[in-house]
Amino acid sequence: MKILVVCLGNICRSPLAEGILKKKLSSDFKVDSAGTIDLHQGELPDHRAIAIGKNHDVNISDQRSRPVTDQDFDEFDLILCMDQSVYEDVSKMAKTDSQRRKISLFMDAAGLGKDENVPDPYWGDMEDFENVYQMLNHASEQLKHKLHTSFANR
Repeated sequence: MKILVVCLGNICRSPLAEGILKKKLSSDFKVDSAGTIDLHQGELPDHRAIAIGKNHDVNISDQRSRPVTDQDFDEFDLILCMDQSVYEDVSKMAKTDSQRRKISLFMDAAGLGKDENVPDPYWGDMEDFENVYQMLNHASEQLKHKLHTSFANR
């Protein structure tokens, strides 16, 4: 199964989520991340996201920001968005109903709230990044159980 995690610029939330999911999921899963904008294309994740990841033994220092592409809708089985705004932007990019059915909010996919957003820590401080990490880590653990169960039942 292939999973794409999406936030706005692909330098804070989605790189952390990608790193956490890669650590938690088996090798049967491929995880990548992208952003809805290309402002940071080719850049490393935000230094605060890298530091928070490192504090929790999640290395995201080799990731590079990239925007969502048309090919992503065909390549990935599940597209997980960090907040409602990102969800709406990604949904507008999808060209078919089958592509739109792949899109979900990250927290909703984890079973932690249909309207729950992962807040963008970019304008915050290290505490905001830590809070986002904790939120993503908890959701990723829930998602791991759901995905491994559904993957095993294929």
